[in-house]
Amino acid sequence: MSSLRQQISNLDHRIQLVLIGVVVGVFSGFAALGLNLALNTVPRWLSRFKGQALYWILPAIGILSTVVFLRHLVRDRSGHGVPEVIFSVSARGGRMPRSSVFSRLVASFLTISSGGSAGPEAPVVISGAGIGSNLSAWLRSNDRIRVAATGSGAAAAIAAIFNAPVTGIIFTMEVILGEWAPVNMLPVAIASVTGTEISRIFHGNQIPFRHRPLQVGLADILSVAAMSILVALFVILFIRALKAGGRIFARWLPNHMMRAVVGGLLVGVVVVIFPAVRGEGYHQVRALLDGGESQALALTLVLVLMKIVATALTLGSGGSGGVFAPSLVIGALTGYLFHGVMCMLFPATVFADGPMYVLAGMAGTISGTLAAPLTGIFLIVEITGGYDVILPLLVVSFLTYTLVRLAERHSIYQYELAERGQLLRPRTDARILAEIPMTELLERDLIPVYPDMPLAKLIPWIRRSRRNHFPVEDRRSGRFLGMINFADIKEFLFDDALAQTVLVEEVMRSDGPIVGPDESLPQVLALFDRTGAWSLPVVQNDRFLGLISKSTLLDHYRKELKAETEL
Repeated sequence: MSSLRQQISNLDHRIQLVLIGVVVGVFSGFAALGLNLALNTVPRWLSRFKGQALYWILPAIGILSTVVFLRHLVRDRSGHGVPEVIFSVSARGGRMPRSSVFSRLVASFLTISSGGSAGPEAPVVISGAGIGSNLSAWLRSNDRIRVAATGSGAAAAIAAIFNAPVTGIIFTMEVILGEWAPVNMLPVAIASVTGTEISRIFHGNQIPFRHRPLQVGLADILSVAAMSILVALFVILFIRALKAGGRIFARWLPNHMMRAVVGGLLVGVVVVIFPAVRGEGYHQVRALLDGGESQALALTLVLVLMKIVATALTLGSGGSGGVFAPSLVIGALTGYLFHGVMCMLFPATVFADGPMYVLAGMAGTISGTLAAPLTGIFLIVEITGGYDVILPLLVVSFLTYTLVRLAERHSIYQYELAERGQLLRPRTDARILAEIPMTELLERDLIPVYPDMPLAKLIPWIRRSRRNHFPVEDRRSGRFLGMINFADIKEFLFDDALAQTVLVEEVMRSDGPIVGPDESLPQVLALFDRTGAWSLPVVQNDRFLGLISKSTLLDHYRKELKAETEL
């Protein structure tokens, strides 16, 4: 195996990316197939308990099992997890733990199959990204190749689960990587095509949702433009409900086990009363696109709100799953609702059939929720074959995206990272600085001095040193005590009497700002600006590690910026 790894590592990086794309595409495709098969089989078997008390408590059992598995067995986080993938490619060079290959697949299966309101797409994305990350780690690839491999896994996963290769590429470039760098396009495209072919070999070339041909007129274009306001309102409500769900549960139920039980029981109540919001909810989308089913508009509005509530309860209480499926269901119901209202208000106007508005609602909701209008457009086109409605999809997607961004600065995937100060988007200062490891900036060749030394003893050391700064350390323990700057002591050094009598501890700066080795460079740069310092000591566990200077940081920033622009 080591010889094979060495042979691959010696190949041209473009050939490496091609091989990585194929291998990642194959394994990610099988991951998507496995989760799909499990979610199609187990809920059908559990439906035999419908009408029994067990059916009501199944979501609680599933969410509790998810929490136990993630927190105590694999030591992972709950929720939809895509923010961790985005952070890994933006700040950690695409590094993901080995457990990410399977952890979210198992966790989302437990949550969704038991009736929790979530989707299987995000867990498959995490699994695919983990496959790409760990494969490139096995090959000992550099960070740029590892990032491309991580993105390739995400693309293959989306492409395989939806039979949508173009969407896989666009989702990865638009959401996961956040940029259209040519170095990433090759493996992402190959992985997406490979994952799709794996899905087609075993499932056939079937689109998830079908609809009959639709005729779109000017009235429909204007209508979906107006509908984007309603879609945006529901998207904003959805995003804020997801935020509030996690916060409320964390505040009132700090014990994560109790949180899972209470949240699961509440989900059980909702899905028993409104079975349409149970699980991923794709059966509801198929019914609306079929056009043969009609339901009261008031009930449709209630189902939209209940799907939002059920998803917020599921993910907020510790369940695992994605927001793709809930977004599609919310969008489909919104489109159906809006079409029904328009037909009531303007009975003389000829509108397209309801399925056209269902498709437009789905595209708008995905675009607004993910802050990814191109993903919303191409996903709906590929999973429904809705090329005949591309114009209204364009209108509603970009209008919804714009309206949502006016109210919500960050997407559903970005707000968690923004709250933790970890949102690093491409071509920004924070992202470029994140590419520079702290170890590259440390100046370690400083000579330590001791607090009981007279300044006269420093003169030979000053002559030997290339630095103007000297760390002061405890002579016995080596504990960092402060810093001495040559500019602060030179007036004493030219007076022999003072140089012999003044000690280091009398002139050292013991209360100056320090930084830790784990602090981000944007934080360090902000500290430079706030304090006016040009050099800062880096200290860990009371031990001096080195000095970081503003000039060195800015020099490395310039080099990294040049490397970024050459991609």
